[in-house]
Amino acid sequence: MEQKIKEALDQIRPFLQRDGGDIEFVEYTDDKIVKVRLQGHCAGCPGAQMTIKGVVEKILKESYPDDVAAVEAVI
Repeated sequence: MEQKIKEALDQIRPFLQRDGGDIEFVEYTDDKIVKVRLQGHCAGCPGAQMTIKGVVEKILKESYPDDVAAVEAVI
């Protein structure tokens, strides 16, 4: 599952990089939580939580509805 998540993040990454940011996979937990770390301009962006929930989580949950419960940002 981790490899599938990383591949999905690779599809999202170019959009973040256009704004000077990036995303790093951190962990996939037993309770189906995907933990990621925003980097670059995205790390301190006021819209970071919206990016996590509205973009990353939405894409991962649509792609893997039975395997992803939520996406959380870690520092």
